[in-house]
Amino acid sequence: MIKKVNKQDSDQVKVTFVLPDDHPYGDEVSVVGDFNDWTAGEHTFVRRSNQTYSTNVRLQEGRAYAFRYYSEEAGWIDEDDADAYEENEFGSTNCILHT
Repeated sequence: MIKKVNKQDSDQVKVTFVLPDDHPYGDEVSVVGDFNDWTAGEHTFVRRSNQTYSTNVRLQEGRAYAFRYYSEEAGWIDEDDADAYEENEFGSTNCILHT
């Protein structure tokens, strides 16, 4: 799941990526994309008190960002709630987020 909140008096959007408590991807999952130079571990999912896992990223409003989730255990993971999808140069698909 993806939640977007426009920050008042700012051109930034707070994007929260959420995985359910019972996700099958292992202990170390992070969101990677062109907003963090596809760096695994920079935006790692953390278990919250409501038993979900989430991570936040602040992004420029009015743009499109390619992203995916990455897990050492499960590999590349797509987000079902992405705004769109596009093929990438590796023969797979990137998720697209519009802010």
